[in-house]
Amino acid sequence: MIEAKQPAIEFKNNAAFAKAMDASDPLRSYRDKFLFPKHKGQEVVYFTGNSLGLQPKTTRDYIQQELNDWSEFGVEGHFLAKNPWLSYHELLSGKMAKIVGAKPDEVVMMNQLTVNLHLLMVSFYRPTKSRFKILCEAKAFPSDQYALQSQLKFHGLAVADSLIEIEPRAGEYTIREEDILTAIEANKDSLALIMIGGVNYFSGQVFDMKRITAAGHKAGAIVGFDLAHGAGNIDLQLHDWQVDFAAWCSYKYLNSGPGSVAGAFVHENHHGNTELPMFAGWWGHDKKTRFLMDSTFVPIKTAERWQLSNAPIFSMAACSASLDIFEEAGMPALIEKSSKLTAYLEFVVEEINREKNNCLQIITPKENRGCQISIIAGGYGKDLYDQLIKNGVVPDWREPNVIRCAAVPLYNSFEDIYRFGNILKGLL
Repeated sequence: MIEAKQPAIEFKNNAAFAKAMDASDPLRSYRDKFLFPKHKGQEVVYFTGNSLGLQPKTTRDYIQQELNDWSEFGVEGHFLAKNPWLSYHELLSGKMAKIVGAKPDEVVMMNQLTVNLHLLMVSFYRPTKSRFKILCEAKAFPSDQYALQSQLKFHGLAVADSLIEIEPRAGEYTIREEDILTAIEANKDSLALIMIGGVNYFSGQVFDMKRITAAGHKAGAIVGFDLAHGAGNIDLQLHDWQVDFAAWCSYKYLNSGPGSVAGAFVHENHHGNTELPMFAGWWGHDKKTRFLMDSTFVPIKTAERWQLSNAPIFSMAACSASLDIFEEAGMPALIEKSSKLTAYLEFVVEEINREKNNCLQIITPKENRGCQISIIAGGYGKDLYDQLIKNGVVPDWREPNVIRCAAVPLYNSFEDIYRFGNILKGLL
């Protein structure tokens, strides 16, 4: 279990401290592996890796390799390419499994995030007359809400009667764990599925997925997670936590490019259940007999079973470039650095806030977070975000009033945070 503990460092909001921290950072060289947008000739302070990660410098070569093999071999590239396309997705499974705490055969890269959630819910949301409710967090990412609502409607159920949304208490911005557990217990006889974003996109709160999974299973429910903001950001141990299923995108912390291939996890507990209902496609058919073109579907007994179609090679090549960097750096080291960077970002914002009459408010918890800090912009509104952009800082804005900043350990630095603080202070 990788733990991101708060670092015992006496932070200082000055350039000398930031540069000294960067000089002693064992991961400092990884910044040079990424391409930064420029603002007036200088690299921007890029704090939106929680929305779209930066491009690794190697991505172009990884994609070019597949273009070269396509030009040289045509269709035979499925077998003769340097990385044969027929099995290309298998190159990603082991590396991705380390990032999410899974066995390689529990992970597959395929499709897009919401597509994967729907495919997995076809199998794992099986409502009955007595057990039909879905529990999620209030203010989940809209795509999750749409997916859950449409699944309920597909099964002929009324959303108002079937969807349980757990909200923060009055005057609070994060959800208390005990409120989730209380809701699970209160609905234990009618709860079919728990489907929560492991990291809330708006507040940056990380939920106790191990505890939620155990409570859900005790209540007789299936438990799945949307890990769009978790994969590559926080410690995940999906296999050990006995999570039933999960899905995530790869273009945020996993730096695989806009709209790139997504990931899915299915616990090995479900691999042997050949009666599990699903929407099938030929790439999920048993590999030994796939090309016999028989009309009877024989599922692969791994997470690959949920594949529908051939691998999207170019987006997988981009994903492979990033996963190789993660493989080299290692999640334990990244999480350790992330904890320090995020604590320093919080320190700098809070110090400036004291000087500026507490006009900002951090709503991300000090514990149970990854590298994202969500800041309420007080009376400034979106204008503050717009001014940050004009001054070479790239965070992102979420309605109605939150600026999200993510200090990503692969490529962000302490000096980035110091620069951000100086710019922010000048704008307030």
